[in-house]
Amino acid sequence: MVAGYSTYIDLIRPLIDGKEIISTGMTKEVARVEAAIEQARAGKSCAIVSSGDPGIYAMAGLVFETCKIKGIAIVPPGSGTRTADDRNVLRIEVVPGIPALSAGAALLGAPLTHDFAVVSLSDLLTPWELIEKRLEAAARADFVIVLYNPKSKRRHWQLEKTQEIILQHRDKNTPVGIVSRAMREQQHIEIVTLENMHTVEVDMQTTVFIGSSTSRRYFDFMFTPRGYSNKYKIGRDDKK
Repeated sequence: MVAGYSTYIDLIRPLIDGKEIISTGMTKEVARVEAAIEQARAGKSCAIVSSGDPGIYAMAGLVFETCKIKGIAIVPPGSGTRTADDRNVLRIEVVPGIPALSAGAALLGAPLTHDFAVVSLSDLLTPWELIEKRLEAAARADFVIVLYNPKSKRRHWQLEKTQEIILQHRDKNTPVGIVSRAMREQQHIEIVTLENMHTVEVDMQTTVFIGSSTSRRYFDFMFTPRGYSNKYKIGRDDKK
């Protein structure tokens, strides 16, 4: 059995032909996970599909949280056998994937070579006041900042507010990488300056990479130095 958000299920339908499917829309994550857990407790092998990596803004955490709330014991793969009548012990395996921040960074070049922070701008589950504090802290600490969920049909102002916060701590010409639908059809990549970040079209399938004070644009790429040129003689004439 395969469970997942309808958009992601549609992406993999050729791979799951003949499988029983649980497919639900946005904001139905809890119902989807609960249905999958019940199928697993009934003895079925069930895969919950997420985009990117299941442990990064995805479904793995909700599976563990739900099992804890319901008092369902869980064990890792290879830890023994589960009897058919033991509905309160589940074997769970989290299979790593390629998160949007990794796919997007590769398309941009190397913006995450040094320390970075990741923040979701969605206030559906996290109060905006807390998101704003995290943005302020990351900007003040000079992290490269990766933004998930920058804008939706109902959320249209958070990205501009984020820009306002970060401009208090970054130069207006700081490079910003915009990657939409990384490694999928209609993929789009763009690099702009921080002062122009609000002019770029973004949505829930867009990842935004805001450079630190050392990040640079070089041709059509963006990178953040690790500090090698400060420690070693990269590109310098040793005879001087």
